[in-house]
Order: sequence, then structure tokens, then C-alpha cells
Amino acid sequence: MSIPLWILTGQTASGKSEVAPGIASELDAEIISADSMQVYRGMDIGTAKPSIEVRRQVPHHLIDILDPWESYSAGKYVKDAEQVIHEIVKRGKRSLVVGGTVLYIKSLIEGIFTGPQADWNLRKELERLSEERGTAYLYNMLKEADPQAASRLHPNDLRRITRALEVYEKTGKGISTFQSQWQRYVVVGAGLKPAPTIQKRRYIPTIVAIRRTKEDLHNRIEHRVERMFELGLLNEVRLLLENPNGLSREARQALGYKEVIEHLAGNYELEECKALIKKRTRLFAKRQMTWFRSFPCVHWVDVGEKESTESLLEKVKSLLRNLEV
Repeated sequence: MSIPLWILTGQTASGKSEVAPGIASELDAEIISADSMQVYRGMDIGTAKPSIEVRRQVPHHLIDILDPWESYSAGKYVKDAEQVIHEIVKRGKRSLVVGGTVLYIKSLIEGIFTGPQADWNLRKELERLSEERGTAYLYNMLKEADPQAASRLHPNDLRRITRALEVYEKTGKGISTFQSQWQRYVVVGAGLKPAPTIQKRRYIPTIVAIRRTKEDLHNRIEHRVERMFELGLLNEVRLLLENPNGLSREARQALGYKEVIEHLAGNYELEECKALIKKRTRLFAKRQMTWFRSFPCVHWVDVGEKESTESLLEKVKSLLRNLEV
């Protein structure tokens, strides 16, 4: 029997975390984080992690489960999330997945991409080529190797272009071949169910996504980045770097942390660092929206620039009530 799974998502700084506790109470649910960096202890300010007080009010899972020198992946996330969901079901509660790491959400509801593991030496070589000849050069390489994958990627999406080239180099097959193994769903009422030609999956997800105008979102990103520095992001990163165990590759590349590390190394002035974080966060939000639009049966909740958190919460609650009718 498939398990209903509620998902609250949206772009970074859209307001997910502010309304998540209220939504969990409405659903009588426990929250499962879908944020690839909130798993790390000590990475609190830069990840906009829910406070201890909020986590005491509503149970949160998959937050602070790793030290920052440990590695994590979508495969590990799915394994951990499925264990948590199983335990929540046994308690007679619902599961509310909250976050904006699209790969985690996609992997949980559609299945794991079973391509080859990362080859960091090859990635470094591809990154070197990109620096010397530009991202367009790698994109043209991908068009030759895997036209189907290239047609689905933006020519400036260096990370995914690199991964697609890596898969082709390692296997001789296009990444599309492996991605076709992922579960596909069809719309049924308010939610989704596995397509009849594919083996049944464990979950029937209902996806609710918060949507703001571009200008509003950019203003919120601007405020969030400034607020993070006011709260002590620089000191947080300094403490992480002082630990003799260091930072894992994943943690070191986290948005905001990467730029502060470069600032502390003397590569950027503070204001340059802030500006770069804001710019990269805006680009990240744009990529998130592209992915959200590709999800089937997303229930969008539009929120106005001056709208209060309480109003947004009531909008989402109203939508959820309608979906359960």
C-alpha cells in the first residue's frame, strides 16, 4: 500500500520554514527536512536552519545528523528519509517533507538515479576546461555526446553539464539512459500515483509550492543575506574552518559558505562576498523554479509582497483542506 506524502517546497527565501510548523500542526504531521546542508551540525546561520525552539514545538528530522567533515548524498538521504517515514507512520502521524533541495525531493518520490559515482579528478579536468574555454565549450561537448541531455539543460548550467559529461565518459552511455530508470507518476485527483507500466512505488506525493514574484523574492534574498552576516555568519565559518577535521567537499561548496571561505582567504572584500552570495542565490532560485515547473501536479500558492506569514499560512491550510476533500 502506498503511503501519502505531503511536500512543502518553493524557492530559497520563499517562506517555507516560516509556515512549515503551522502546516505540520494542520496535518498532524512531523517535518522531514529536504535541505542538503541542514544535515550538518554547526552550519546554522548560512542554512537558515529552524531554531531549537521551533524544533521543540514540532518534531523535525534529518537536521543536525552529520558533522561538517562527513559526506552525504541523495542516496543516503532517501535511505534515511524512508526510515523516518516508517517510524512516523508507526506513530500514527503524517510526514511533511519541507525544503528546496530538488534532487532530494525528486529522488524520494521517483527513485534513485543509479549512475556512476562522482569522479572528482575528471570533474576537476572538466572544470579546468570550463575556466579556460568557457561553459559553452563543455555544453557543445555534451551536445555531441548526449544530445538528449543537452536539450534539457541550460547552456550555463555548468554543474549538470559536468555531471552529464562525467557519466558519458565513465559509462559510454548518456545520462538520459540512467535517468529513464526513475519512477514516473500520473495525476490522480489531488496527488500522484505511479504510472501503471512501472512498478508501484511506496509513496503518493502531494506537492505544495510557495511562489513569489521575482522582484519580491530578490528583495527577500537581499535581506536574508544581510541578516545572516548580522547574526554572525563570518564567525560561524571561522569556527568550522578551525576544526582540525576540516569540511567535506559538499559542506565546503554550500552556498554562502563557499563565498565566505574565499573572503576569509583574502580573495574577496566583505562587500564583494555579500554581493556574490546574493547573485548566486538568485541564480540558484531561478534553477529551482525550472525544476519545480517540471514536477507533475504541483499545487502553487502565490503570495503577495506585503502579505504576512499568517496570511500565507492560512492560504496553504485552505489549499490543504480542499485537497483532502
